[in-house]
Amino acid sequence: MKVRSGSTAEGAVKVKRMLGAWVLIGGLGMAAPAAMAKVPAEKAAELDSPNTTCMGAERAGSQSGVAEYSGKYVGTWPGLKKPYGYEPGPYADEKPQLKITAENMDQYADKLTEGQKALLKKYPKTYWMNVYPSHRDFRNADWVCDVVKKNATTAEVIHDGLGITGTSGGIPFPFPQSGAEAIWNIINPHRAHNEQAIVDIADVYANGSIAWGRQRFMTLDPGKNPTKRGTYQDDIGAYFYTRYVLPERDRGFTAVGFQPNDFKKASTQAWQYLPGIRRVRQAPEVGFDYPVPPAGLRTVDDDYVFNGSPERYTWKLVGKKEIYVPYHNFKTNDTSIKYADLIKPNTVNPEYVRYELHRVWIVEGTLKPGVRHIYGKRVLFADEDTWMATWADNYDARGQLWRTAFVAYFYSQESKAFHRGASFYHDLAANAYEAGYLTNERGENWWRLNQADVTPAMFTPEAAARPSH
Repeated sequence: MKVRSGSTAEGAVKVKRMLGAWVLIGGLGMAAPAAMAKVPAEKAAELDSPNTTCMGAERAGSQSGVAEYSGKYVGTWPGLKKPYGYEPGPYADEKPQLKITAENMDQYADKLTEGQKALLKKYPKTYWMNVYPSHRDFRNADWVCDVVKKNATTAEVIHDGLGITGTSGGIPFPFPQSGAEAIWNIINPHRAHNEQAIVDIADVYANGSIAWGRQRFMTLDPGKNPTKRGTYQDDIGAYFYTRYVLPERDRGFTAVGFQPNDFKKASTQAWQYLPGIRRVRQAPEVGFDYPVPPAGLRTVDDDYVFNGSPERYTWKLVGKKEIYVPYHNFKTNDTSIKYADLIKPNTVNPEYVRYELHRVWIVEGTLKPGVRHIYGKRVLFADEDTWMATWADNYDARGQLWRTAFVAYFYSQESKAFHRGASFYHDLAANAYEAGYLTNERGENWWRLNQADVTPAMFTPEAAARPSH
């Protein structure tokens, strides 16, 4: 790891911990041809048609249970009571259609990821999958569709995969033709313009003990501003801010900075406030497979199940398949649920996780020869309607399944988009897992999204030294 002038050894260790929380938005590129072929106008005309959504997904359902796309809700749904904050969603009264367990998993094996199968086998008494009716009722705002339609004929992968062209705010490639285009979609799905919350982190060890952390967390993505369009060649892709509240030994430690859109032209810049010396220092450059302390149960680029530079992998677009994936997980993020009920040994309480059958894009990354990463292969599962990666299976250098992760997304009325909720990272070798971005017990400090008062000035080195926002 390269530590820039002005950094300290203590700060270098802590910044690794911070990166797990804030190196997550925007994206880096991957080795690829200088430019990928654009979609012809005839193909782009299929978007938002009777057969295809504006995101390039199939509108039709399937006989096996994938719902037909309706897209009837934008920023609201029947029974919604509040303009922001936790809501139970429109499907709260539904009951599971089936329960997949270690005993019956063979019946559903063709619709399970290898990581799901491994969890069922490893924790037969504590992990199961409650499968609910499939729904595809939420859609993005019209302006997001307009962006995607424009990108279909204009966006390209450039700079040997380190950048792309196109209009920001929506996926660049609704009809991906390669792994390079697919991974850029995963890096750049439409989501909230900014987010603020107090988030809790639980590292649950094999013996059942839990190490807790808490952070004041905030991001800003200029390209997703609902009132202003940008391009994927703009300098700044995303800003980040994290301040530790717990554990006590780290209280006040703060990191701020930004990621560029094009990593051929610039790199991530970060600064950290060290309360022990009351100074702001430029942070070290950390990425890829640096472990996120204190447990090291995930890497920096595990966030969102994948984030950061994909340059160390050769990416393959495997295709689309029906998979039971976490979906519409309002309940997982319910403010009435206490952590004592949610965070259990081995895995999160499965009664609070909702699975549905959806078509997902499967994108596989294989580590390039001569390049270092603790994961030899990564398999990502991205929802066809949003391109948000809901699940990831990660393999070691010997080809053995090692870690599996998922995000409990829910649709946010405040941002009119699906939002990252609680996230879970299982280490199958260590018999341990991390639950991050928990907000169940945070009350008024639950997620706030798309707030007009979040500005770039809140992410400067000077902002790092301020007591709080």
